[in-house]
Amino acid sequence: MRRILALLVLLLASAPLRAETIQERAAPCLGCHGEKGQSETENIPSLGAQQPAYALIQLFMFREKLRIFEPMNDITKPFSDDDLRVFSDYLATLPKPASPAEAADPARMQRAQALAQQHHCNACHNADFSGRDNIPRIASQREDYLARTMREYKSNTRHGYDGTMAEVLNPVTDEQIGDLAYYIARVK
Repeated sequence: MRRILALLVLLLASAPLRAETIQERAAPCLGCHGEKGQSETENIPSLGAQQPAYALIQLFMFREKLRIFEPMNDITKPFSDDDLRVFSDYLATLPKPASPAEAADPARMQRAQALAQQHHCNACHNADFSGRDNIPRIASQREDYLARTMREYKSNTRHGYDGTMAEVLNPVTDEQIGDLAYYIARVK
């Protein structure tokens, strides 16, 4: 994984800073985040149909090293504010992620749906988990990425805009996080 990311950083660094189209400029991004923003790489999020305001903030945080993940920090380092806006707007035009094809476990889905309602996940992320404004789209996101992210918020190793996510996830057990990730990844 690290080799792939290092290669992408190298490719991006050797590419002209101003490619002709946003599609050309985004090609290195989609190398990890998947064709048309549909990630097939473990723990790498799908970016298709992501809320532009949320994507803009995340790209800014990577550029400014307020969020640390070296490949993303290196890729966004040369981006201007306009570049960040163009990329975040482009991501919103990509197709939304598809849910896993296999049938979901009805009991697990029901259990997790109750958890999502109990912890008001649908209040901020919307009933269909499509997000809004600076709140991310999480519907049909990669299950492994969702679980990892929720665990990071709970442990305060990943910070949101405020303490809301840590507070919401504090009483949620690791098993329940697994169920929530399973459910949200399969929301249609």
